[in-house]
Amino acid sequence: MDIGTTVLVVVIIALLLYVVALYNRLVALKNRYQNAFAQIDVQLKRRYDLIPNLVETAKAYLSHERETLEAVIAARNEAMAGLKAASANPASAQAMAQLAQAEGGLQGALGKLSLVVEDYPELKADSNMRQLSEELTSTENRVAFSRQGFNDAVTEYNGYKQSFPPVMLAGVFGHSIDASLLEFADREALEAAPVVSFK
Repeated sequence: MDIGTTVLVVVIIALLLYVVALYNRLVALKNRYQNAFAQIDVQLKRRYDLIPNLVETAKAYLSHERETLEAVIAARNEAMAGLKAASANPASAQAMAQLAQAEGGLQGALGKLSLVVEDYPELKADSNMRQLSEELTSTENRVAFSRQGFNDAVTEYNGYKQSFPPVMLAGVFGHSIDASLLEFADREALEAAPVVSFK
């Protein structure tokens, strides 16, 4: 083999190794943001599991506030449906928007419940209600932290696949669509943990 052929073979091997590395990096980044969404999924499910207990505890005191309690459960169910859709495809902008909208509705319903609870000192003093509220606040913090991790992973994935030369091969490797961030409409309010005070 002459020197020209050797150089050509080395260049071809280097290009193939680069393409393999590029593909593996895309897969690793996609797996990272999907795993980050799985963390959000865990925290939101925990939150959704706490809400019926919170409503059940409040029911005894808020019998004539049935509409508020039903609104919380309906918002929880809608948020669970949004989470299911987003879990099926964490890259989908539509699924992320549906989840964000449902979470906004749930946050609003919980805010109304919190306002109603303020008018019932005996409910605020109830130990179960206090414990559930503390768990809910703790879970809200975990959701915010998990969402930040997910959005960071999505940003890294999108940034890498949109850069040159990965942008030329990402579509060929099945990475043609950018992943979507999970941003809630009332982002500032959600980033500050909800104030559920039963003092």
